Amino acid sequence: MSNVEEEYLSILVQQFRHFKERAELGIKQLTEEELHWKPSEESNNIAILMKHISGNMNSRWNNFLTTDGESSDRNRDIEFVDNCEPLEKLMQRWEDGWKILFSTLENLKKEDLCKTVLLRNQSLSVLKALQIELAHISYHLGQILYIGKQIKDDDWIILSIPKNGSNQFNKDLNNKY
Repeated sequence: MSNVEEEYLSILVQQFRHFKERAELGIKQLTEEELHWKPSEESNNIAILMKHISGNMNSRWNNFLTTDGESSDRNRDIEFVDNCEPLEKLMQRWEDGWKILFSTLENLKKEDLCKTVLLRNQSLSVLKALQIELAHISYHLGQILYIGKQIKDDDWIILSIPKNGSNQFNKDLNNKY
């Protein structure tokens, strides 16, 4: 095996850290009440998305290589019920999920990428399971940031390149390097 596997695992950890940081920068812009706001009854709010992401990570990453990623003690449906948990409890749940994910990823070896894991009794390569989780988290991260921007509107602090800001961003980047 080459170093591609090790580089992939390193990039994956960096990408997940970036996702977590970006989501938290968005979450910090909102009040506790705003975390529970949703545009319609069928929609998810940020608190629900935080619970779901955390529940998913807890289920998927505890004993990742040895047990089914859909753990029998997970109650996925309850993740989509907003029981108005306070911010402190949401953040603790959030941190616990990320801690499990990072601990698992940082302990994976390049040889593990060739192994097979179970998800809902379906065999998946470790590589495929990692890619599924990367897509899943980025999907919900986009929802969190979109909802936050809808709530804050003009008061939202842009977390990427602002509209009509590409030229300035590129100029600043070129000056930096």
